[in-house]
Amino acid sequence: LPVRVPTFLRRYPTLLAVSAPPEPVASPSPHLLAFLDFASRLYELHAPLLASRLAKLIMISSTRALPVTKIDAPKRDFGIPDDFLVSLVPRYPGLFRLVGDPGPDASGNAFLELVAWDDRLAKSMIEGQADKEADVVGIRPRPNFTVKLPKGFYLKKKMREWVRDWLELPYISPYADASGLHPASPEAEKRTIGVLHEVLSLTVQRRMAVPIIGKFCAEYRLPNEFANAFTRHPGIFYVSLKGGIKTAVLREAYDQNGVLVDRDPMLELKER
Repeated sequence: LPVRVPTFLRRYPTLLAVSAPPEPVASPSPHLLAFLDFASRLYELHAPLLASRLAKLIMISSTRALPVTKIDAPKRDFGIPDDFLVSLVPRYPGLFRLVGDPGPDASGNAFLELVAWDDRLAKSMIEGQADKEADVVGIRPRPNFTVKLPKGFYLKKKMREWVRDWLELPYISPYADASGLHPASPEAEKRTIGVLHEVLSLTVQRRMAVPIIGKFCAEYRLPNEFANAFTRHPGIFYVSLKGGIKTAVLREAYDQNGVLVDRDPMLELKER
């Protein structure tokens, strides 16, 4: 522990129950046991959702694989359990293949590969929204981003025209092969925004630290200056500096009061 045991027990009195002296023994408290039981049941209930979420993260990768270390670092952002290599991955042999030895703390040289491509999963949130609208009105609109500027935020005419023309470009799915796109083309930028939008939509809180996203640049074919996209497209994202951490947030996911519009089922665990 980074602190002395008595200090730890005072800071977190609900985690451990300590028996009386002269030989005090620490054991999991009823509160901690109840939380662990709740977490176990929640992970079990939403295992298919979490497996599909993990598969999507791998499917965005140009190699259809991701280093285990890169998945392990932000796993809680996506609601994926800490022991996903043991509790989740082996349950879906038709989706995942573990290559190499991750070690006991998932820091080893190992990769999680996609076993088989699933067209049902290769659909972004934006494409899913277009499908839902088609079910309602009978006509499928062209998939595109929702631009939602904050109250009192106005774009100059030249910028408004640029946004209009940019939105007119065809939507490029983050699951599509992007190897033929020129890195400096408008289409490549739209694909980059599509990847960032999809990654954020897969997180529990529709937000993620920008440095963590940056760790996926190579696999997701993101440009080195990808972080500029968040300020370049203020109607799609906004950047929070709370706690001194630069965090990208999906603007459409929150209402004007800062409340998530569509609550992720794994949010219950974060709120406990």
